[in-house]
Order: sequence, then structure tokens, then C-alpha cells
Amino acid sequence: MSYLEILQSYNLTVFQWMAIAFAVFLLGLSKSGIKGVGIILIVILAFVFGEKASTGILLPMLICADILAVIYYNRHADWGVIKKLIPWIIVGVLVGVWVGNDISEFVFKRLMAIIILISVLIMFYFEKRKSSDVPNNKFFSVGMGFLTGFATMIGNLAGPISNIYFLTMRFPKNEFIGTAAWLFFIINVIKLPFHIFIWETVSVESLVLNSVLIPAVALGFLVGTRIVKRISNVNYRRFILIVTTIGGLIMLFR
Repeated sequence: MSYLEILQSYNLTVFQWMAIAFAVFLLGLSKSGIKGVGIILIVILAFVFGEKASTGILLPMLICADILAVIYYNRHADWGVIKKLIPWIIVGVLVGVWVGNDISEFVFKRLMAIIILISVLIMFYFEKRKSSDVPNNKFFSVGMGFLTGFATMIGNLAGPISNIYFLTMRFPKNEFIGTAAWLFFIINVIKLPFHIFIWETVSVESLVLNSVLIPAVALGFLVGTRIVKRISNVNYRRFILIVTTIGGLIMLFR
């Protein structure tokens, strides 16, 4: 099929195209540092394409946005934290590949909702507790790493989990964004072969769709970097908590 025929084969309405464009614009915002809005874009894409198929459509755009983020925030990354989490994230990804390959769309949807709900509850618990001891606990790091890998493979939902970890670490705004940028770039590259060869959710057809949406990702990232500069560290933490909660409730009750 030709490029245009592939796009037409999706049979998307004008409203669906607008919703998808808005979703990937939110992706750009999310990767620029406006954390939390990522859940909303996942809900939109899952509504249009289905839960599992949407993960493959989103992944290449995530990688493109990750590249923008690591270029822009590279100097702020905490590599000690990244090296601590990566091994357990890989374990979580492998378990997610196995679990997600055989479950039904209904169960897949419920898993995504449960992950978000638990993430939001834990985020509020640690924010209220304001303890500096938990992040130094090895089991906490192992658990967060595993859940991040599992959640990102099941539904690109690692954001809420990693937000918990970085919030409890009391990272300043730029260090939060820079560390997350490199961490998710590495994770998403690791996930790509599984989506291509095992789940088969990334294909030539999905990449064609991605190609027309990349400009909206770039625009979202550009707008987001301007917004982040104007947000204080305290307000940044509050924003993450509020938006993640809203997104979690949308996913749970939709």
C-alpha cells in the first residue's frame, strides 16, 4: 500500500485525528517536564486504538520525544539513580512481556487502571509523610524499578511509578526531568524489539501513522519547556500530584 492508503486504512474520523494530535501534543509537554499529563494521552490513544495496540503506536513517538528530552536536559541527569534502577526495570519489562502477551483486552485495561490508582495513592502517602528514609531503602528501589519496568511494558504507564520515586527522593525540578529523560529513553529502546517481534504492535503501518504525528510532539515539547521555566520547585511537585490523580481517575472510571 502507498503512504496515503496506509493512513486511510485506519478509518479515523476528523474528531479522532484531532484527539490523537492533542494526545501527542501532550506527549511533548510530558517529556518537556510537565509530568502527569502522560496518563491523559494514554487514555486518549487507548480509546481510539484499544489498550494494547495503542502501546505500540505510542512507543516510537515516546522515543522521539525522549531524544528531545535527553538533548535538552542532559546535564541534569543523576546517573547513580539510573544505574540503580535499570537492572530491576529490565526484569519488570520481561515479566510485562510475558504477562501482557496472553491476557485479554479487558484484563489489560483493568491492569492499567489498577497500576495508576496504586501509584496515585502511594504518591500521596509519601508526599504527606515527607520521609527521607524510604528512598535509601534497597527494597524500595528494587520495588520501584520492577514496577516501573512492568508498568511501562503493560501500558506505557511507568510515569506515575517513577514520579513516586523521584518525588520521595526530593529531586529539584531540573534533576527530576533530566534523570527521567535518560531513564525512559533507555527503557523505551529496550522495549522496542518486544513490541516489534513478540507483541507485533509496532509495524510499518503504525510507523507511517507516527510519521505524521511527530510535528505535534515537537510542538508540545517546545511549549512545555517554556512553561517549566516558569514553575517553582514547590508548585512543580503539587502539579505532578494533582494531574496524575486526575489522569488516574479518568483511566479508572472511563
